[in-house]
Amino acid sequence: MTATTSVQRTRRSTPWYFLLLALASLMWSGQGTAVKILDPHLGPIAITFLPFYCTTLLAIPWLIRLRRNRGARQRLSRADWIRFIIAGVAGQVLAQLGMTWGVSLSLASNGAILNLLIPVISAVLASIMLRERMSLLRVGSLLIGLLGVALMSSGDLHQASFIQSRFLIGNVLILGGCLGSSFYNVYCKGLLQRFEEIEILIYSYITASVASIPLLVWAEPVPWRNFLAFDWQAWAAFAFLALFMYGASMLLFFAALAHLDVTTASISLYLVPVFGVVLAITVLGERLSLMEAIGAVIVLIAMLIIVRYDKV
Repeated sequence: MTATTSVQRTRRSTPWYFLLLALASLMWSGQGTAVKILDPHLGPIAITFLPFYCTTLLAIPWLIRLRRNRGARQRLSRADWIRFIIAGVAGQVLAQLGMTWGVSLSLASNGAILNLLIPVISAVLASIMLRERMSLLRVGSLLIGLLGVALMSSGDLHQASFIQSRFLIGNVLILGGCLGSSFYNVYCKGLLQRFEEIEILIYSYITASVASIPLLVWAEPVPWRNFLAFDWQAWAAFAFLALFMYGASMLLFFAALAHLDVTTASISLYLVPVFGVVLAITVLGERLSLMEAIGAVIVLIAMLIIVRYDKV
């Protein structure tokens, strides 16, 4: 198969890859609801990492079976482990801890606004680390998508406060979380040339888990009796975070990322607030404002432009 044929096949499959990204975004949009349900029972750091540990433990047998089936019984080299440590610590730990701890020291509206920078930061890092091209189409789609989510987040924009000194540390931590999330996506794209998606996910989760356990023990020891007070909603929220938020959604994202540039795939992150609004309407009975409707349409236009016209 020639390189031209491969590119044409990838372009024909682009809508399928964006469907995977849309499903991942749908799962990510439910994180806020799950965290709110668990908030009366656990602290923010425990809510972040305990489901994360469960995801890692559940996936390790899958990883072992995969490597055996592939005949890949050789141990990872020291250089390989260093790569996964970088992905786990500089990526996952920084992303999860920065956002969780940052919002607790700042405002939720600040976190919502700063999160809009993740696709932009990802695009810049991808151009530097992976030499991805920044075409006018991609830049335009990013800006259109950013405009759409900004309109949807107009309420957060009014409530946000970035200059007050009492929120400075929290805002810096949130920004660090955004950088960690963007770095993880870009860095793992490079690892896809050597490892399968499940390998990258679980090895990076292992290193992130090991690095975060001392922090959890020191900063927020978990009173295990709190689990006895869990109702079915709390258990459902915990299971959602472990199975879908940290598990299935990341596998879907990596499956698409293996065939798309980071810049292109990152635009799909703007679907998260769109799905968040949909969930709020269907689950919580909230009403859709005119500004949210306009913003959602603009985000969808940005997605359609990149799916239809971007050349892989």
